[in-house]
Amino acid sequence: MITTKDIAERLGLSVSTVGRALSDDSRISEETKFRVRQAASEMGYVGNRAARMMRGASSNVVALVIPDIRNSFYSTIAHELSKNMEAEGYQLMLSETDDDRMVELRHLRELSATRVAGVIIVPTARPHSDSVKLLRAMPHLQLLRRHPSLGAQWFGVDDREALRRATAHLVELGHTRIAYLGGPVELPTGAERLEGFRSALQEGGLPDDAGRAELGPPSSVDHGRQAVRRLLKEPDAPTALVLGSIQLTLGVLEELSQQGVKVPGELSVVGFGDEPGFSWWGPGLTTVGLPIQEMATGCALWMMRRLKTKPTNDGPYTSVSPGSLVLRGSTAAPGGPAPSRPR
Repeated sequence: MITTKDIAERLGLSVSTVGRALSDDSRISEETKFRVRQAASEMGYVGNRAARMMRGASSNVVALVIPDIRNSFYSTIAHELSKNMEAEGYQLMLSETDDDRMVELRHLRELSATRVAGVIIVPTARPHSDSVKLLRAMPHLQLLRRHPSLGAQWFGVDDREALRRATAHLVELGHTRIAYLGGPVELPTGAERLEGFRSALQEGGLPDDAGRAELGPPSSVDHGRQAVRRLLKEPDAPTALVLGSIQLTLGVLEELSQQGVKVPGELSVVGFGDEPGFSWWGPGLTTVGLPIQEMATGCALWMMRRLKTKPTNDGPYTSVSPGSLVLRGSTAAPGGPAPSRPR
């Protein structure tokens, strides 16, 4: 590995002069800085960031802590955040928790030890108390999910309104047996989406038994498959489904295709998220569109401003982006035959 000593020997300079030139010290002439940087580039020198941080230099790494990289919402927002961070000279680091609070804690300990500049986190349902302490000691903000113990900096979606609109669309079409598949109420997103579903039924004047909720792991494709399989076996099977996560939507669409259920003739479906394939799945999937780019840009701008201004006390900041209802061919008025039963 090439060191500053190697560069100094090549140029006939002291090691301290080389170090100061590489750190853009004003005491070093521009000519010397140019010679040192040129030699460093030619020799393949890579600076020791850990050593610079020990001397008080700041990190240029921002961590994104998410539950599941397989969820396209998180992978897409990671891509958008990375582009925004790169434009400002920062690098994005990715950590995956699998919604396990102890894994979340281990990652945060490592991130704190490496002195990342900041953290953008989609928290687990019940963050460990040590995770709370670690996050309070570094610039951070919450994305999508919001836990009260982690501060008041949050960027999210109006989940309640998004699911209310999706369900109201089915009610307006005349459906009176509607099922909702979503995440557990322990997650703030799960609770908000379920509330939106129920409020649409109430506003539509439907009885309490008009809607059924199947709750489970939001990142489980299998839960989506199994839940719709159970629903289609019931004597009073629903005529419409509204879904509360991308992974659940993928599971439901796979199961409906495998069973040959006619959408929307036998079953109307409103998905969650707008994957590239959703527009050409079957008749085209009516779905809740998510403002991914808007959220990613907002998160990046807030974090960059926080890192550059270094305020002594972060005031509360909340950004709520609306979802959208993307209308396609998977929803229609009820009236066809009952959904196909699995063999």
